[in-house]
Amino acid sequence: MNLLTPRPLEPLHKGADAFVYSLMGRWQRRQSLMRELEEEAGRTDKLAPRLRDMPTHQLQAKLQDAREQVRRGKLKIPEVAREALAMVRETARRTLGQEAFPVQLSGALVLQRGLLAEMATGEGKTLTAGLAAVLFGWTGQPCHVVTVNDYLVERDALFLRPLLEACGLRAGWVTGSTDSKERAGQYAADVVWGTSKEFAADFLRDQMKTGSVRDEGRKLVRDVLRRRRTAAGLLQRGLHTAIVDEVDSLLIDEAVTPLIISMKVENVPLSEAVVCAGELAGQFKAGEHYQVRARHKDVDFTSAGERLILECGTQLNGLWKAPARSQELLRMALSAREFYIRGQQYLVDAEKVVIVDEFTGRPMADRSWRQGLHQAVEAKEGLPVTAPSDTMARISFQKFFRLYRRICGMTGTAREAASELWHVYGLATLPIPTNRPCLRKVPPPRFFATREEKLNAIALRVQEIHAAGAPVLVGTRSVRSSEELAERLTASGLMPHVLNATRLREEAMIVAAAGEPRRITIATNMAGRGTDIRLCPGTAGIGGLHVISAERSESGRVDRQLFGRCARQGDPGMAESFASLEDELITRYTPAVARKTASAALRSGLPGAQAMAEQLIRGAQRTAQREAARARRRVLESDDWLESALSFAGGQ
Repeated sequence: MNLLTPRPLEPLHKGADAFVYSLMGRWQRRQSLMRELEEEAGRTDKLAPRLRDMPTHQLQAKLQDAREQVRRGKLKIPEVAREALAMVRETARRTLGQEAFPVQLSGALVLQRGLLAEMATGEGKTLTAGLAAVLFGWTGQPCHVVTVNDYLVERDALFLRPLLEACGLRAGWVTGSTDSKERAGQYAADVVWGTSKEFAADFLRDQMKTGSVRDEGRKLVRDVLRRRRTAAGLLQRGLHTAIVDEVDSLLIDEAVTPLIISMKVENVPLSEAVVCAGELAGQFKAGEHYQVRARHKDVDFTSAGERLILECGTQLNGLWKAPARSQELLRMALSAREFYIRGQQYLVDAEKVVIVDEFTGRPMADRSWRQGLHQAVEAKEGLPVTAPSDTMARISFQKFFRLYRRICGMTGTAREAASELWHVYGLATLPIPTNRPCLRKVPPPRFFATREEKLNAIALRVQEIHAAGAPVLVGTRSVRSSEELAERLTASGLMPHVLNATRLREEAMIVAAAGEPRRITIATNMAGRGTDIRLCPGTAGIGGLHVISAERSESGRVDRQLFGRCARQGDPGMAESFASLEDELITRYTPAVARKTASAALRSGLPGAQAMAEQLIRGAQRTAQREAARARRRVLESDDWLESALSFAGGQ
């Protein structure tokens, strides 16, 4: 098997085939399968007493024997898998000081079957992935463990390295700071940790070196020659197995934007025209010259606006004087003004515009918006306009992960996306029960007519929790919101710890300390994801960690992830939700008439006003998720079109 040649992509099922395929997915997610795996985990757990008293040298010998059996392809035999997993679990106890719970054994078995384990936040997904990674590493095929950021990549690889080494394997990791000379050495390891962006980018770099040949005869000759030069030049050993942590974030939320390798190309006329358009945009007024389409982050010019464009176009240079080009430039300048807000969609760092990921709140220094838009935002901020980028290679994350010969994963919130994960990636979702009963308290959400009223209510609630001595974690959607709330609390004499995209280096430390008594932490919703929040002694007696959602997300999954920060492993905790009709989710996806009606009802205190607001927000989330699903479908259609075009052209 030549892993350097990507697996041929099979077309996604459509029509009647898609219906039949969905039935297959339901069969793969059947409860009886989960019961079978739980019983198998129980039988594995019963092997622990015998292995616990085994001398280390004898355990090492048995590990070597298990590795050979797995290498010979016997992992599918239940007795072999059971014995192998039990020994890896015992080795983890000795090397890491952690003994996997039976539910973690169930999770490892789900991964070993090539399925998706839905494990609640705080249930130990890192160790679960480590157990499965050892079994996959023993096969001799490359295994990639994919997670959401560089911090977790290095943390998890270093944490699990003693386990892998004790099992005769080598751990590697690749981050954005990994030198190009070191990457091939890291990829030579049995199990490699990295982010989806790094794995996909290195795959593209290898593809650019080797080319993509479609003719079978030419491919055979190329493969023979490639084996001789693999060691010189290529980074990865191939795409075989991927264990994806936080599957919903990586395979769903981030799948809207393809990964592009590009190079800067000087375009002085464009740069000058963008700056000029930014100045001219000041003459355009919303409602008179253009209509704002908040849902699609776009503007439509009125007839008055089109006349003004013709007048302004004469002031632009070269080909940008043409009406169509002038309209394109001015639309980008107005979009930059209306929809791209500093502290929400981007930050300014060292005179550079840095995009902020809307789902994680993290800066993405290596990304830029489509040609012209990034420059329009720079011009709006009065920064030096950078040269636009020219695409050298492109791949969507949907396509990249479908190239792996085996894919499995974990997340705490897969239920809402189970159908899409099956249809696109062939990943069937199985829910793993919690190790201990969940004691989380969730009072009814609170809704307000204005954002000001909501922020005042949150500040008052934080003061109440702080006075009781309990820790509180407030999740916000944007950097700006986190800073505004922090200012209010500071003005009232409190000292909140703020975590957002501007304080990324302190992320893990701030989140890990969020369980200390009387501690106030304000964070963008997904900041610190993957970092465990442990309660300090005595905190459980005063209710544990309180989590407050300051604004609903476009995806209910993100809201559930935030709530999952509290009440882990049987600890007490409370999760509260606050929202206003002026929040971005509502203003973008809800008709103005419905907002005004609900706002009047909330101000008047009418019975049923809270329920009306809840329905508006749920409807807005459903609309937002449909829009996002359509965007992902467009990416898939683009993949199909490119594939057809390359096939027609005969490849490269």
